[in-house]
Amino acid sequence: MLRASEIRRKGEWDGIAVDTVVLGYDDRYRRRMAMTGTGGLAFVLDMPKAAVLADGDALVLSDGRLVAVKAAAEPLLEITCADPVHLAKVAWHLGNRHLPTQIDGQRILIREDHVIADMVRGLGADVKHIDAPFTPEGGAYSGGGHHHHHHHDGNDDHDHPHHHAGHHHG
Repeated sequence: MLRASEIRRKGEWDGIAVDTVVLGYDDRYRRRMAMTGTGGLAFVLDMPKAAVLADGDALVLSDGRLVAVKAAAEPLLEITCADPVHLAKVAWHLGNRHLPTQIDGQRILIREDHVIADMVRGLGADVKHIDAPFTPEGGAYSGGGHHHHHHHDGNDDHDHPHHHAGHHHG
């Protein structure tokens, strides 16, 4: 079976690919995974360590051919506010909950979550349901490509000390 063990970043390849894989956010951070392109080409992603695949990157197959990476549209919440200060305050509340968050100009994108949507509306923000590719910020502790998966079910209001290796909330 064909293997892909190298990434060519967007802008570092000519854009000519034999196939394309369309991947959601979770599937764009992998080390090893069976993949099938939209044209039917099957191969195994077999990276030396887990890597973040970005929209527009290419995977180099063991025979030298390239497979393009496309970020899939996902159900998201688009959060907008009256002004940048209000948007920053909402972003702080989302960050305090360790939610993967994409800061995109005058809006914030997060995964759909009705509890968080209600919280953000309670903070005075506007919330709209959209489908779009999701590329959240890596975070201060991301180590240049590692993302910090940490999910809360919406029942954690963070009024208590909360510790993780390397950082804490007080």
